[in-house]
Amino acid sequence: MPELKILNSGEIKETLKLIEKQWGAKPKLDYGFLKNNKGRIFVVSRDISKIDTSKLRLNSVGMYFCEIDSKGIRLSIEGSQIIGPKAAKNIIELDEDETKLWFKGGDLEKECKGCSGFVILKHKGDFLGTGKCTDNKILNYVGKTRRVNVI
Repeated sequence: MPELKILNSGEIKETLKLIEKQWGAKPKLDYGFLKNNKGRIFVVSRDISKIDTSKLRLNSVGMYFCEIDSKGIRLSIEGSQIIGPKAAKNIIELDEDETKLWFKGGDLEKECKGCSGFVILKHKGDFLGTGKCTDNKILNYVGKTRRVNVI
């Protein structure tokens, strides 16, 4: 059964350092951070500390924010919407057709000039999530349940 761990201030700082290293963002996030045994990090109101969660059977709490593993830090769609406006690097602008393909779950054939690792994808003013840049391709990590069939 998945177990959630409340991250201490040092662990939160390490997560924020990874964000700064990858996207050049220094966000001030006033959230509590929880991590499950799969490396997924969730953000919640700091008021969670007032609740005794020891007797609760929880798979997740709050909003899925990011995942940290051997490949690096990958923001969720919502995480990219929080970090994207503050990001200074590794952001790729998509055109209309690329955006439609992305929402359908397709990988993008696109040159990643000056970018490496996970990138935040953007169309006009909207942040769409993150993908992994590899050899002129951006790999799509949008889950099947979140894909949209757009015309």
